[in-house]
This record gives sequence, C-alpha cells and structure tokens, in this order.
Amino acid sequence: MEPALAIQEFLEYVLAGLVEYPEEASVEREERDGVHVFLIRLHPEDSGRIIGRSGKTIQAIRSLVLASAEKHHVRADVEVVRELRE
Repeated sequence: MEPALAIQEFLEYVLAGLVEYPEEASVEREERDGVHVFLIRLHPEDSGRIIGRSGKTIQAIRSLVLASAEKHHVRADVEVVRELRE
C-alpha cells in the first residue's frame, strides 16, 4: 500500500474514535511541494475535540503522522480546516 494512503486511512480511523459526528469527518490529501498535506474536515462541534486543550490532541495526532511519514521516507503535514456553517 502507498505510504500516504496508509497514513490517510490511519488518520481517518483515529478521527472516527475521537469525534461525535464521525459521518461528517473526512480526511483529504493533497501534495504541496513534495509534502503530503492531510486536510481534516469536521463538524463544527468536533473541532474542539480534535484540537484539544492548548492544542495537545492535534499535536499528538501530528506527531503520530510525522513518525509514520518519517518511517516511510515521505514528508507530511496535518491541517484542520475550519468551515463556517450557516
């Protein structure tokens, strides 16, 4: 399996266990200058759960993704996309 796809699936699995609305959580992948950027989209109420107190949860998620990326010799980053809902 391609390393970036494996990381994306892992990230989807972790998010599904942390959020209240897993059906609205998604991870998209795009490449920017050789870096695989994983964009996390969530229900607005779940943003706080993923970011955590002082950003500790998202930092832990990033650490896991970066460790996996380093193991597979790829570069990666994780971003939480905040969307305004009406």
